[in-house]
Amino acid sequence: MTASDVLAELRESVLERGVPARPDQVLELLRLPDSRVEELLELAHRVRMRWCGPEVEVEGIVSLKTGGCPEDCHFCSQSGLFASPVRSAWLDIPMLVEAAKQTAKTGATEFCIVAAVRGPDERLMSQVAAGITAIKDEVDINIACSLGMLTASQVDALAAMGVHRYNHNLETARSYFPEVVTTHTWEERWDTLRMVRDAGMEVCCGGILGMGETLEQRAEFAGQLAELEPDEVPMNFLNPRPGTPFGELEPMDGAEALRTVAAFRLALPRTVLRFAGGREITLGDLGARRGLLGGINAVIVGNYLTTLGRPAEADLDLLDELSMPVKALNQTL
Repeated sequence: MTASDVLAELRESVLERGVPARPDQVLELLRLPDSRVEELLELAHRVRMRWCGPEVEVEGIVSLKTGGCPEDCHFCSQSGLFASPVRSAWLDIPMLVEAAKQTAKTGATEFCIVAAVRGPDERLMSQVAAGITAIKDEVDINIACSLGMLTASQVDALAAMGVHRYNHNLETARSYFPEVVTTHTWEERWDTLRMVRDAGMEVCCGGILGMGETLEQRAEFAGQLAELEPDEVPMNFLNPRPGTPFGELEPMDGAEALRTVAAFRLALPRTVLRFAGGREITLGDLGARRGLLGGINAVIVGNYLTTLGRPAEADLDLLDELSMPVKALNQTL
């Protein structure tokens, strides 16, 4: 099938009828030459506008517990198994509330509490419960959590606390996962996501692109996300961290990153597709604009967990320039 054929086919199936692109079609998109990327981005933008609308969801994240994680995710400087410079630290409740306040001031509707753990213990669950109560007393914002793998009782407890959305990334294709993590399985992550969905919380699940996976595995990953049907997919690009097993990998090429964003939009036409970590070094300032005109409809503003992001004002100014309204809180409840 030629590039023109696959794009024409997807205009009819995805744009006109909202049918997600199949993994084999995603693979064809990932193989498109650079000369066809702009055409692909235009199609992805039209799909986003038709099936999601012009609004952009803004989110801030904060690390409640940083570093000292017992898992060996090869991309992550928070693993206690690697010689990376990140050290274990906890955030107290007043600092958590202040972070939520600052996030809300940007117009964000979502504030995500993150912890570097395999899964939460009793201490962490207590801290999260206290933090959520304190935030709800002072800030009008949806609260999301990302606390690793959960038990059924922990899922129920978080739902009872009023957690709006739970993030747990599959990270990569099932076939490539053993090359990225060896201390737990892809299936364990999938089980947590299934329980989160069953408990009534929204599911946030994405991964990191550019970790050495093949194009076939990238297309496989898009298909597995489509099967999961998450409410949100954060798209991270590897930002190689010193001291980690992936610390010597090269960042993904910008054109390849944009091609991947657009391909994932066609695989997930109705999903919140969020720009997340690594976009700054992979795409730069120009990439933020092209991504928002190529399928992205959500951003994390400010810094990430252990790396710097774009200033919130830069993203908000760009949204205003592109006439893309920030999604209002009352439309996310």
